[in-house]
Amino acid sequence: MKNTEKLTATKKYLEENGISGNVEAVVILGSGLSGFTDFIGNSIEIPYQNIPNFPVTSVQGHDGKLIYGTIENHNVMVFSGRFHHYEGHPFDTTVLPIYVAKLFSTNKIIISNAAGAVNSNFKIGDLMVINDVFRLFQKISSEPSQSFTYNLYPFAEKAKKIAAGIGLNVQNGTYLYVKGPNYETKAEIRAFQRLGIDVVGMSTAPELMEASRLNIPATAITLVTNMAAGLSSSKLVHSEVKEAANSRKDDFAKLVIELIKQL
Repeated sequence: MKNTEKLTATKKYLEENGISGNVEAVVILGSGLSGFTDFIGNSIEIPYQNIPNFPVTSVQGHDGKLIYGTIENHNVMVFSGRFHHYEGHPFDTTVLPIYVAKLFSTNKIIISNAAGAVNSNFKIGDLMVINDVFRLFQKISSEPSQSFTYNLYPFAEKAKKIAAGIGLNVQNGTYLYVKGPNYETKAEIRAFQRLGIDVVGMSTAPELMEASRLNIPATAITLVTNMAAGLSSSKLVHSEVKEAANSRKDDFAKLVIELIKQL
């Protein structure tokens, strides 16, 4: 974990503002998915801008606040909004929620994102359990470290079983991380299809990798908000992200709550 002194100051501030003890689960919400916070009881909300060493989110659809409370008697910390590398943040900043999860001895991390479908069999509004990640052979961490094994495959399998157990039909597949901020070209999407990619996005993989390095059980859920370049004639606008999120907000919440309880 990088810069222990700064993280100690962050933890101290959070404790002084009502967050105490161990946190059973940490949830990171992606674009358009902030509605999940409505399910948190006894909540304490802290804007990122008030937290020492936290930047402010600048991406539309990201609230930029930390919410602490309970979900069905489970102690949770929810990050509504994230920090992207394409905003100019180094990777050790993009994974700040993972560091905070470690500070509070979190038992599990559930990461969500909005992404574009590369798999032409997917449709807008699908939920997908990420069962593998692809990085285009690029470094996605600024933290020097000894070699470690990406150990999150068992948690993806468990997440799929949990979804099936509550009668929720979800996709599963490979998430490709790209740095952005530009969307992909049609030629790139054709290449990604040949590589076996199912969805493409600009987050999540660094967080999954850092959770694995710190040995915290983690899984990730993608909401398909658009078809990738060349698979649809329409242009992605933020209102469509919100519309897709609204169409699945109840199913998304149902799945995340079960993951909090069972993962």
